[in-house]
Amino acid sequence: MGFASDLTQVQDGHIRLAVLRLLDEQPGYQANDSVLHSAVGAMGLNCTRDQMRGHLAWLAEQRMITTIEIAAGLTVATLTERGGDVANGRSQIKGVQRPSPKGG
Repeated sequence: MGFASDLTQVQDGHIRLAVLRLLDEQPGYQANDSVLHSAVGAMGLNCTRDQMRGHLAWLAEQRMITTIEIAAGLTVATLTERGGDVANGRSQIKGVQRPSPKGG
């Protein structure tokens, strides 16, 4: 595996953790893909809207979120209990960066 591939996997893990943490902080534990795309970008984790939808699909396959397409090109993601456990470091899933301990 090359350096670029390693970097992509690391970035993917960070984006997925960011999505879970963002959802964990939202009222109703949900947000749409446009808001998540902007928020993740503001964290310095750049991805396209299409890539964001891919991350949301992956997280849904892993049962960390549920998704519903409410309009053409707009998907709402909702955090599951499993996703909340991963976001808060109580559980680990390969493909999602483990969060740093809080406090300190």
